[in-house]
Amino acid sequence: MSGGQPSAPGTSGGPERPTPGEPPARGRVERITAGAAARVATAAARARAIARRVEQTPAPPGPFRPGFWRSPIRGPWLTSVFGLVLLVGIPVLFVTGALSYAAYNPDLGPLNDQTPDKGLLGFYLFDWPTHPYWLYRLTQGVHVTLGVVLVPVLLAKLWSVIPKLFEWLPVRSVAHGLERLSLLLLVGGAIFEFVTGILNIQLYYVFPGSFYTLHFYGAWVFIAAFVVHVVLKLGRMTRALRSRSLATELRTDLVHTRPEPPDLDGLVPTAPAAPTMTRRGAVAMVGTGSLLLLVVTAGQSIGGRLRNTALLAPHNRNPGGGPNGFQINKTAAAVGVSPAHIGPSWRLALHGHGTTPLVFTREQLLTMRQHAAALPIACVEGWSTEDQHWSGLRLADLAALAGLPDAGSVLVESVQPPGPYSSVVLRGNQIHDPRALLALRVNGADLSIDHGFPARVIVPANPGVNNTKWVHRLTFRT
Repeated sequence: MSGGQPSAPGTSGGPERPTPGEPPARGRVERITAGAAARVATAAARARAIARRVEQTPAPPGPFRPGFWRSPIRGPWLTSVFGLVLLVGIPVLFVTGALSYAAYNPDLGPLNDQTPDKGLLGFYLFDWPTHPYWLYRLTQGVHVTLGVVLVPVLLAKLWSVIPKLFEWLPVRSVAHGLERLSLLLLVGGAIFEFVTGILNIQLYYVFPGSFYTLHFYGAWVFIAAFVVHVVLKLGRMTRALRSRSLATELRTDLVHTRPEPPDLDGLVPTAPAAPTMTRRGAVAMVGTGSLLLLVVTAGQSIGGRLRNTALLAPHNRNPGGGPNGFQINKTAAAVGVSPAHIGPSWRLALHGHGTTPLVFTREQLLTMRQHAAALPIACVEGWSTEDQHWSGLRLADLAALAGLPDAGSVLVESVQPPGPYSSVVLRGNQIHDPRALLALRVNGADLSIDHGFPARVIVPANPGVNNTKWVHRLTFRT
């Protein structure tokens, strides 16, 4: 009012004035900050309200309902028993698979590298050795046989944790969502790796791309998820294994089989049914399945009389009798090699120091000094032969003949039409091993057409597909 007392600063009676020394913008910033904080608090409250409403949403019918899974033997202990087997077996699978990749010497170039753009995933690669000569036969035999043997254990483990795959709600928080993502990658990666591996063993290539590329990248995704899962669950697995005695469980009959106490992971059923199998029976069934698969698989790698027991192996029978009566990966007809490619006009060309190659007929090669080596053939599918007695020319002698006695690599080319493994590059250590041959004969007889006549490469510890058949050109390099 006119004539009244003037309003005090900061009251509603007059404009607010900044206090002496205070920046004019400071009050405005504080008001904006306070308003933003209030809006964030309001949004958080709404989000919590929405989360509570979502959490109260009833589970859909079927496997998402808590009472759907009723097996009284399902629980942390049985899951941990199967998990312990996989905890030992899967790292062995991964290491032997990585060694199989290294055996192809992918650093020598695209002819050997079936997984382009590997980047950092090839950090461990090294020069694949030729000693011991049975090294690849061992590592790949273990890889394939163990992979098959672990199938029942993997299926049992998935059965034991299947309620986790149907949790409701599927995602309850950021942390829970990350755990679910790792579980998805773990289960999906395991199924993908085992299925593609078994299909490869049976030579059933229905992949949307190269088996090697898919299996390689799939293995890295799977092992990453596996490591995360182990870190998250190792403590719980250890406690679960200690919670019950294995010896006691193996003596418990059906009448005395009881569910485990409720667990945090929800594996124990809320409404268990009457038992129809003991935990002892479940372990025995899985173990018997793995043992049976071992019997019908391992013979393809071990050889001898056990080869006849390898019923699941595509190469469990010898192709005929005689000196050439041992396993073949692919026949000449299967890869398009005809008699015209390997007839009288066939020649071996040696390229090396000079610009003009040296050219030889097979008869000329046979007049040169011959050397012998007893070596098996071992392939990525897991099968291998006994030691076969090869004879021919040492690769080291051919390198010297080409003018490069210290050759660091050799390009081996086949008359086979262009395709995977029609050509390969070998390292210097493979060239200079005295057992590495350009073989002309095997077990005292000329090579058969299917075994690579007129000439093939045979190198100690080399994957079978890199022991190129029907060779017609060797290019030695420094």
